[in-house]
Amino acid sequence: MTTTRITEAGGGAAGSLSPSRAGDFMTCPLLYRFRVIDRLPERPSPAAARGTLVHAVLERLYDLPAGERTVAAALGLLGPEWERLLSEEPELSGLFAEGGDGEADRERWLEQAKGQVERYFTLEDPRRLEPAERELYVETVLESGLRLRGFIDRVDVAPTGEVRIVDYKTGSAPRAEFEARALFQMKFYALVLWRLRGRVPRLLQLMYLGNGEVLRYAPDEADLRATERKVEALWAAIRRATETGEWRPRASRLCDWCDHRERCPEFGGTPPPLPAVPLPRESPADRESAARERADP
Repeated sequence: MTTTRITEAGGGAAGSLSPSRAGDFMTCPLLYRFRVIDRLPERPSPAAARGTLVHAVLERLYDLPAGERTVAAALGLLGPEWERLLSEEPELSGLFAEGGDGEADRERWLEQAKGQVERYFTLEDPRRLEPAERELYVETVLESGLRLRGFIDRVDVAPTGEVRIVDYKTGSAPRAEFEARALFQMKFYALVLWRLRGRVPRLLQLMYLGNGEVLRYAPDEADLRATERKVEALWAAIRRATETGEWRPRASRLCDWCDHRERCPEFGGTPPPLPAVPLPRESPADRESAARERADP
């Protein structure tokens, strides 16, 4: 899959943070440790794989001429895109068991993906849109030396130059009290684009394909400065945990979906010893936990 990149060079970066890793730490510092420090393997998730598939279909849809961007065309992309994902990530073939029950599970999973693709067309008409960027990799370095990076699903630019950041979610829209957390990822992207281009994005738009809701937010410079302070504070907390070795677990409803319950103190487990030698850093182009961002449990 072709990925566009916009980066801004910066020397002596103090560290690197993406929305997914920031979200991991806010959810549970111990989860951040398991994923970033220990690099423990995690089982492929049907929900995450479905999110990746639906995103791939919506990206490829805009490769077609505007008049051909129909529901039928989008549904026709599901099969080829799933085969491509299987070839790139063979471990996904183990998501469903062989035989009758496994095949039935796969069919239900595919029907859910179809439903999410169809629901997208109830939210906007892709025949009337020409995104400026899709799957845009952005990276910038703050004055502190902290490097921010991530992938943006879609960037739309109006003839007047106003920018809209669009993100697809295959889960359902959060309750009102959790909207701020949902918007953090979008403000993170807006901060990076503002630092790169010098213009505050006009609109942030989250499209929830699980229940057909759209969350829109118009940020201003004060919002993005506050987001920068929050990101810097998060990184300071991550550095303290790294220096002290104290990665505290934080129990929540998300624990029900965590692959690391058996080694978590909250459930009677014991974390493995910290690696004596730091593991190699992930590539800046690594999509990290993007699939988990796309599918809300």
